[in-house]
Amino acid sequence: MIKADAVADRKALQQQGTAVCARLDRDPNAYRVPVELAEIYAIADFLSAAECARFRDMVDDVAAPSNTFDEPGGPGSSPYRTSYSGDVERYDPFVQMIERRIDDLLGLDATLGETVQGQRYTPGQEFQGHYDWFVTSAAYWPEQKRRGGQRSWTAMIYLNEVEAGGVTEFPRLGISIPPQQGLLLAWNNARSDGAPNDQTLHAALPVERGVKYVITKWYRTRHWC
Repeated sequence: MIKADAVADRKALQQQGTAVCARLDRDPNAYRVPVELAEIYAIADFLSAAECARFRDMVDDVAAPSNTFDEPGGPGSSPYRTSYSGDVERYDPFVQMIERRIDDLLGLDATLGETVQGQRYTPGQEFQGHYDWFVTSAAYWPEQKRRGGQRSWTAMIYLNEVEAGGVTEFPRLGISIPPQQGLLLAWNNARSDGAPNDQTLHAALPVERGVKYVITKWYRTRHWC
């Protein structure tokens, strides 16, 4: 028997997916990436050069070796996430301003959003193929279910150009997106029926030259805490 919380999550994922896509499809600044099996949008120059520089400094202040939700034996080699990352100060007025802009872009309530996480990749560092949605049979799920349920949408912003490498790849969709300063990528982690979309498998390919900075904000189906 399907549990009530799973039904609620799936219904919320359906509703959020429909609402956010409708909102972005009406936005003249949002470009819908032409793929059939997932819903991915790109918004150029979402952050200014000055805003990107400020976030890069904030990422440097909190960066530590990245961790993952996966249990031992997860995808890829070990370690398969070799970047540095950390949550920025959520109550910083600058961060709150940018979060409000992301919330407004997607039309999602601020209470659904996780704290913005910054990531930094130096040459050779990567994040191999992974999903942003949660595996509900994993050991971490009860805690994540309590903290806000399944992840619905991802919003990721590139904070700089990269000399070489550092491309974001969706291998099952056949698309690769190079870092572009200020560009926001947003994608729905669920299918139209509310089930996790395994076509959203994505990877941060190794940086070859230079340093790559991004920030990511994930949204949940319920109030995140």
